[in-house]
Amino acid sequence: MLGEVDSAALYAAMSSAEKNPHIAEVYRRLGAVEEAHAEFWRKRIIADGESPPSAAPSWRARIMIWLAHRFGAKTVLPLAATLETIDRGQYDAQAESSGTPMPSQERSHARLLTRLAGKDTAVWSGALFSELEGRHGAGGGNALRAAILGANDGLMSNLSLVMGVAGAAFSQHTVLVTGIAGLLAGSFSMALGEWLSVQNARELYGKQIATEADELAQVPDEEKEELVLIYEGKGLSPVEARAIAERVLKNKTTALDTLVREELGINPEDLGGSAWAAAASSFLVFSVGALVPVLPFLALRSSAAVAASISASAAALFLVGAGTSLFTGRGAIFSGARQLVFGVVAAAATYGVGRLVGAAVGS
Repeated sequence: MLGEVDSAALYAAMSSAEKNPHIAEVYRRLGAVEEAHAEFWRKRIIADGESPPSAAPSWRARIMIWLAHRFGAKTVLPLAATLETIDRGQYDAQAESSGTPMPSQERSHARLLTRLAGKDTAVWSGALFSELEGRHGAGGGNALRAAILGANDGLMSNLSLVMGVAGAAFSQHTVLVTGIAGLLAGSFSMALGEWLSVQNARELYGKQIATEADELAQVPDEEKEELVLIYEGKGLSPVEARAIAERVLKNKTTALDTLVREELGINPEDLGGSAWAAAASSFLVFSVGALVPVLPFLALRSSAAVAASISASAAALFLVGAGTSLFTGRGAIFSGARQLVFGVVAAAATYGVGRLVGAAVGS
């Protein structure tokens, strides 16, 4: 009951602090639902012969309410969304709430607030982006960004590895074998991690879609209310939002597709892309970067190979840094020079550590 009291008070404060009248109405209605939940538990406690606890908000809720009034509803929206997500299944195992709309309402609140907060992780899953490297996702579906960062991973990790071995005790054969082993190990690791990431996401999305289909069949009125809230959150008037939601749910063929896209942010046609394509792309971009510091050791020997490896890697580091300016807005020269400095420092540090370890082991 205390959680519902806190939520009701917080949503009331967010509603009064929200400048967008449509979103303010969404918060007001969320608060009304939480008040109904609190009243439900208050009556249950009284029916059991107990005295209900105080209906005053907790200290945490009061702090969030103050922040909402002082800085606006958006200040506390991410935290409110997180708390709803944590508590979204609190009614599922409670016999008292069985047969009531309360469990589905809590899940709906979590999804809605997550969308309003702009942190729905499902929406990043464009097929092109996932096929390249979802691990570097920033929510924008930018495949170029993923490719540049994936190649940078390979370049930095293998350059440091090669320089560390070269510093320990230079051996053409040892450095070359180590570099190739590092390339393959890193590439396979990245590919497996990317496959697991995308495949787990696809399986999760599939389960969410199945749950949504079950809720649509069992409680269509609640699903309609969720759509109404979502459309209101997008700026539609209550009348327009309800008219669209009713029209959507009349067509059972497209109703589930619409609910999945609007509520969950999932594209049911691709479910985030192919896990195998994502793994192959991740393997490729990491390998390209990791190959740069190794190639000179195939053609040159001794210190000339080390110098050539450092030079080629330095040029690649600058190009990678300059490439990041395409999506950061910073100057290409500044971004390239910054990346070059960081890369050289990392390579020098591992070379120095390699020298110390080599000397200690040799002695």
